[in-house]
Amino acid sequence: MPQSPRPGSPRPRSPRPRFASGLILALLAASSFSLSGPFVTPMLAAGWSPGAGTLIRVGGAAVILAIPGALSLRGRWVALWRNRGTIIAFGAFGVFAAQVCYYSAIQHVSVGVALLVEYLAPVFLVLFAWARTRRHPGWFTIVGAVVALTGLVLVLNLAGASAPSAVGVIWSLLASFGACIYYVIGARKHDDLPPIALAASGMVVASVALVGCGLVGLFPLRATFGSVELLGASVSWVVPALVILGMSTVAAYLFGLAGTARLGTRVASFVGLSEVLFAVLFAWLLLGQLPAPIQFAGGVLVIGGVVLVQAQRERTVVEPPVVAVELADATR
Repeated sequence: MPQSPRPGSPRPRSPRPRFASGLILALLAASSFSLSGPFVTPMLAAGWSPGAGTLIRVGGAAVILAIPGALSLRGRWVALWRNRGTIIAFGAFGVFAAQVCYYSAIQHVSVGVALLVEYLAPVFLVLFAWARTRRHPGWFTIVGAVVALTGLVLVLNLAGASAPSAVGVIWSLLASFGACIYYVIGARKHDDLPPIALAASGMVVASVALVGCGLVGLFPLRATFGSVELLGASVSWVVPALVILGMSTVAAYLFGLAGTARLGTRVASFVGLSEVLFAVLFAWLLLGQLPAPIQFAGGVLVIGGVVLVQAQRERTVVEPPVVAVELADATR
């Protein structure tokens, strides 16, 4: 028989307020992350290259995260050397490749289409693992993969008048490959490397890679420091740049940390799927990009398929490492 609390003893706090605040924070993180594409598009239209737009985001994030990342190590600098392979892979693929390919994609396709293709990364990962190990991934995964890939066909709308550019789809698939590398790294345990230290050092690696690629002409760093068109008005380039760096990177990361701490990685990972919905909404409001009805239906199937794949993973992995959600979407 449960014992009654002693007089004067504090009552246990209800988890409901914590869940509610965590849900709000996670939704704020998803909506903040989704601002990146809609706000960089006017800069690209004004003459900015995808490489320069990416450098604004990851370079600024590297500077801002440098001090908290260093403090999180507590003098254990050797952890950076021990995890150098992980840091280089995360920075080169999970940040640099995913981000610059996404920005390159939205030069040719809508923000919503680019994100939906990139969000297929978990599906591609489980299909690759199934082909490599020959181990049955589970029926949730199989059904989810079929549903998501069917949704992709509808999103691409190959037979319709609104079929996206093949170049944009290829860039989106390359961004999805970068996201796959990110998920692989995020699924590993890094006991001696705090998540914020991995984020900061990865941003530094990505920034160095961007500058190097810019110097050799692989991804030109072209910028125009004039005005851009936003919501039918001419504004300084600083306005979208500050939104990308401040809201879509720093604030989104902080919201994500706080939300994950309250919800746990399992719930937070599902709430994070709302980023696609927010991105489509903001792209419609800011850019006038509205997918065709068949693409809307495909988007629902893609998100539903990814949910099924994630549900299967949660049946086998109860609580993935926090880094897998704390850094989610920071590359977009």
